[in-house]
Amino acid sequence: MSGYEVELVLDAHAELGEGPIWDHRSSELIWLDILASEVHRFDPATGRDSAVDVGSHVGAAALRAEGGAVLAVRDGFATLEAGSGAARPLSKVGDNANRLRFNDGRCDSRGRFWAGTMAYDGRRGAGTLYRLERDHQVAAMLAGVTISNGIGWSPDDRTLYYIDTPTGCVDAFDYEPEAGELGRRRRLVRVEAAEGLPDGMAVDAEGFLWVAVWGGWAVHRYDGEGRLDRTVRMPVSKVTSCAFGGPDLDELFITSASTGLTAEELARQPHAGALFRHRARVHGRPEHMYRG
Repeated sequence: MSGYEVELVLDAHAELGEGPIWDHRSSELIWLDILASEVHRFDPATGRDSAVDVGSHVGAAALRAEGGAVLAVRDGFATLEAGSGAARPLSKVGDNANRLRFNDGRCDSRGRFWAGTMAYDGRRGAGTLYRLERDHQVAAMLAGVTISNGIGWSPDDRTLYYIDTPTGCVDAFDYEPEAGELGRRRRLVRVEAAEGLPDGMAVDAEGFLWVAVWGGWAVHRYDGEGRLDRTVRMPVSKVTSCAFGGPDLDELFITSASTGLTAEELARQPHAGALFRHRARVHGRPEHMYRG
């Protein structure tokens, strides 16, 4: 697209495109339209996109070692079966129905799925970051969250990065990978309010963080010390998340949203809700799989 470092790969017009992950088994990108309750599979080689309605707002997905995917749906966790596309309940989380929904998540190196919640009405501190164990038990890891969002790990697996969007910050936790425990918390990045709010993110093989900026028309790349290294300008304002994919994991796929935009704003952003690709010139890392 002229004037931008991204190309339009799927003009999906998603209401709330989110949660991209690269499935190396099929060379496809899994991505979500949360408010449409859809899990999509996009094949960059053919441009074909298919969607499954899972019957519930779906906030995050991860690859499942047994095949298919594991999902964070409105009231807990579920599996999405390979082939049939059937969504089957796995673990219920509290009483989320009609009050809370899951919003973002990712698997750690030991095969546990981390995902967090937010209130539909945006109430502060209503959400929680959870860890789905391999035996399907659920542990609450961080309470008092407002909009649980991007999560990722450093290449040495000793730091967990986490975004609670309204804080405007990316925080870093000391992390013990075997037990999956969080340690000392510190502020790594602050996105100034005038630039937007941090949303989903990905961590590349060099340990840099790629952060989608909601309302910021951009994806930012930060080094491990929190210094801004690169800004990827976008033709849409509501940039939601990103993930590395492609044969060499050097293509950054970026999701976006159209929800809440006025008719005038949509006229200025005809590709709001689309899926984009940035040729990153750096490599990502393979997605970890849930090993329940």
